[in-house]
Amino acid sequence: MSININYQEEFSSRHIAPNAADTAKMLKTIGVDSIDQLIDQTVPAQIRLKKPLNLPTPKSESDYLNTLKQTASKNRVFKSFIGQGYYDVLVPGVIQRNILENPGWYTQYTPYQAEIAQGRLQALLNFQTMVIDLTGMEIANASLLDEGTAAAEAMFMQYSLRKNQQANVFFVSEELFPQTIDILKTRSEPFGIELQIGDHRTAELTDNMFGAIVQYPAGDGTVYNYKDFAAKAHEKNIKLTVVADIMSLLLLTPPGEWGADIVVGTTQRFGVPMGFGGPHAAYFATKEEYKRSMPGRIIGVTIDSAGDYALRMALQTREQHIRRDKATSNICTAQALLAIMAGMYAVYHGPEGLKLIAERIHGLAILLAKSLEKLGYKQLNEAYFDTVKFDVGNLAGPIHGEALNNEMNLHYNGSVISIALDETTRVQDIETIVRFFAKVKGKTINDVDFEGLKSGIETVIPQDLQRTSAYLTHAIFNSHHSEHEMLRYIKALEAKDLSLTHSMIPLGSCTMKLNATTEMIPVTWAEFGKLHPFAPTDQVGGYMQVFNELNAWLSEITGFAAMSLQPNAGAQGEYAGLMVIRAYHQDRGDSHRNIALIPSSAHGTNPASAAMAGMKIVVVKCDENGNIDVADLKARAEQYKNELSCLMVTYPSTHGVFEESIIEICEIIHQNGGQVYMDGANMNAQVGLTSPATIGADVCHLNLHKTFCIPHGGGGPGMGPIGVAAHLVPYLPGHAVVDIDQGKSIHAVSAAPWGSASILLISHAYIAMMGGEGLTNATKYAILNANYIKSRLENHYPVLYTGSQGRCAHEMILDCRAFKNFGIEVVDIAKRLMDYGFHAPTVSFPVAGTVMVEPTESEPKHELDRFCDAMIAIRKEIEDVENGKSDKTDNPLKNAPHTSAVVTGNEWEHPYTRQKAAFPLPYVAAHKFWPSVGRVNDTYGDRTLICSCPPLSEYEFEEAEVTTPEYGT
Repeated sequence: MSININYQEEFSSRHIAPNAADTAKMLKTIGVDSIDQLIDQTVPAQIRLKKPLNLPTPKSESDYLNTLKQTASKNRVFKSFIGQGYYDVLVPGVIQRNILENPGWYTQYTPYQAEIAQGRLQALLNFQTMVIDLTGMEIANASLLDEGTAAAEAMFMQYSLRKNQQANVFFVSEELFPQTIDILKTRSEPFGIELQIGDHRTAELTDNMFGAIVQYPAGDGTVYNYKDFAAKAHEKNIKLTVVADIMSLLLLTPPGEWGADIVVGTTQRFGVPMGFGGPHAAYFATKEEYKRSMPGRIIGVTIDSAGDYALRMALQTREQHIRRDKATSNICTAQALLAIMAGMYAVYHGPEGLKLIAERIHGLAILLAKSLEKLGYKQLNEAYFDTVKFDVGNLAGPIHGEALNNEMNLHYNGSVISIALDETTRVQDIETIVRFFAKVKGKTINDVDFEGLKSGIETVIPQDLQRTSAYLTHAIFNSHHSEHEMLRYIKALEAKDLSLTHSMIPLGSCTMKLNATTEMIPVTWAEFGKLHPFAPTDQVGGYMQVFNELNAWLSEITGFAAMSLQPNAGAQGEYAGLMVIRAYHQDRGDSHRNIALIPSSAHGTNPASAAMAGMKIVVVKCDENGNIDVADLKARAEQYKNELSCLMVTYPSTHGVFEESIIEICEIIHQNGGQVYMDGANMNAQVGLTSPATIGADVCHLNLHKTFCIPHGGGGPGMGPIGVAAHLVPYLPGHAVVDIDQGKSIHAVSAAPWGSASILLISHAYIAMMGGEGLTNATKYAILNANYIKSRLENHYPVLYTGSQGRCAHEMILDCRAFKNFGIEVVDIAKRLMDYGFHAPTVSFPVAGTVMVEPTESEPKHELDRFCDAMIAIRKEIEDVENGKSDKTDNPLKNAPHTSAVVTGNEWEHPYTRQKAAFPLPYVAAHKFWPSVGRVNDTYGDRTLICSCPPLSEYEFEEAEVTTPEYGT
């Protein structure tokens, strides 16, 4: 027997699920001889790549991790005292292992199907309650992308709410963090909003101002009393936004108690690693009266079909897919996973534990200030929480050198040095700082009575700014402080959520593919997680290497000249791409070009993003086959040729088809002076077969949380970097703090220079381990799996759109509209799928009354068959209603989902059996996932809007129930 000692397992064989035998069976079902024949029938020949992807040889999983360890060693993890909105943290192990590193939490989808998402909905309600309590406001959302973009959302909300439509000035405190001011500049410019940046203490508030924004504590660490400023603003009908450090609010009077209208910030300090900039969960809180104008998702309390406590996403009429260009924001995602971590941090520590952490930070800051004052340094902040500031004159250089020798990063601004402390700071760190500050003055630490100073620490926060109000009084924040209790609480919530650990999530457009363990492992390495985004460039060589490689690989995949890795969500990428196009036109003297052509089938974020970029939307028709109506497009492009800015197009189309006229479409736009923006939501059907540049696009955003394996995290994080053709490279986003300017860069679109940098590692790993051939095969198998499902289901459900040879791309739309004739709605199918153990496909998008199915390449044949068997069985249940075998109103679809409480209850009055309700197919019994609530009542929830954890006394439960609202029943 010969032995092969050169064998090395290929990662692609782990990522792509169907094996050779199953592939042959699937091809036979579809009716083709090979995958390549299927691809030839699916992807138009004129857009196919002429040569394979030029990417490095794929690495095995172990080789990749070993190589990345070497890369990570180029990052030098110094102790960070930079502050500026980013702080080192102690992530509780029980949260890191059981949430951040747990696929039962990070592979969930956005909780649109509430009945199988009660766990994370409860965790997000906890987050909202925490934010409401700490800010002193009345309502909060379930997180936004980062602090800077949350501030920009607040500005735009104030602008939308203004009573004086002529008011266009927004006052910005010069003490905001520079990255926040940078984003405000980006977001204000398309609307002609004038930013007046100045000192709030001397600013003149005028009638043409609609809003103001201040930082608390201020960017340099000073704690100001803004009460009088808030009163003056309100006298002029100026709404006030406060950017507040959430850790400081444990000791400081909350902004809601002294006049804030909106409070925003980041919850990064609550147990979320810096990660070189993200991902982190921003928060947004405001007054109840503004709830329908608030951006982002809101989790609300309602009841289910049994009248019991249930949760769901509230006020959905604000969403982009309904309001489109009239939406209050283009934000369609959140930072759910990170918000859950921050909320759990508060649950674990409780109000007392959190206060002790804040007091220790504050106390150490006072100790440091007094110690350095004893050495003759003058501390400049009269009142402060965690940041002290010194003008050290000509000693700044020597201190900088000594800090580096001690592997510490401080914040430098000329002769002024700021030092921001955090929960990882210890007394030993203070001693080290004092020692080298003493050294540069020719003194020693012995010149400071360190022990005496430690024994007499008193707060420097003025009494009228010291918090007296209670917070986090709900039982949830006062019950889980031992690790065992916390572990069980996390697992109790996890058990209520369906994720990719249970079954396929066949969501069209959302590409819920494998998030491989090896891809996830480096995210929590200290070399990547503990780096501040403003750390010196010579300390972050590992990250720079990852960015450079990822930039090159994504450029090769898209065919573009360069990428910007800054946008930290898909909609953010859309907006960034449009702003780059806008800057290009303006630079050429074409400021009048502001028309965006958008097909009627487009994702709802497309028109919302165009509106946010100051563009006017003109809708282009689609024909009966779901394709862009080329004649209508040509007519519109010629009609607006002098004002045409761009076309926004999704490819393959939102209808799941490779439109054969795409090159002609792009040429029409270019002939009329416009640019082509391609929405990259469907890139999973392009990689290795075609590319945005090949079809003629000028800019494209990539959903790394779809095609490139970053998990959806229950509704975030995401990443949406943009690729551009060579002529647009000079306009890619810059940054106010870190120099990444391309020459004519637009201002920043996200707070950190490289967005949510730490999760870029996931996409880097995926590409490195797949290689060019592996990525191309993944695309082919995504198309194979989709067409296999189509072949199995098309005799049961009409497939709405196909290509010229009858094939779908990587997804398809199943038409369910006819079922309405006998009382079955598409939502009934979605809820009934829960009884079969599946998350529903995308419901009623892009066509009302349909479902859009996308299997991805990660699903094996037997899982595809399980899903198809469920859909066929549901079609038979619909048929039973149609022919009168089942009651029109009392049937398994209308009553779905069926909870264990209902199925095992003493009473059963339905005309079908309990077995039929709960175990409709044999495989269900072997691995049953029980929805934890019955069908949620959206109307009740919107009528009685509750967006924080309600007191237990407000709900009555049957004596037999063993759970409480605390656990999300």
